[in-house]
Amino acid sequence: MIYTGLHQTPEMIAAAAVQEDVDAVGLSIMSGAHNTLFPAVITALRGRGADDIQVFGGGIIPDEDFERLAKAGVSKVFTPGATLSEIVAWVHDSVKPRNAA
Repeated sequence: MIYTGLHQTPEMIAAAAVQEDVDAVGLSIMSGAHNTLFPAVITALRGRGADDIQVFGGGIIPDEDFERLAKAGVSKVFTPGATLSEIVAWVHDSVKPRNAA
């Protein structure tokens, strides 16, 4: 796990993800900008040839935005109340190593 800190731009997140060769990027967005920021991170990853890095996350996200985020390429959305064990179980079951031989 790599933590990039608060207030990172989508480009900064994508650059760190590619540099560190991660399998997934998890975002926590509490600002209400999820419909902009999640897709922007996915676009930035694709621009770096890393479209195989899964993006998931959570925050205060209305149910009606889930479908839009899924169409944008977000693998999973967690809402407030999701337990750490639920999130860890999803990562364990759903995120596969990109460079597994």
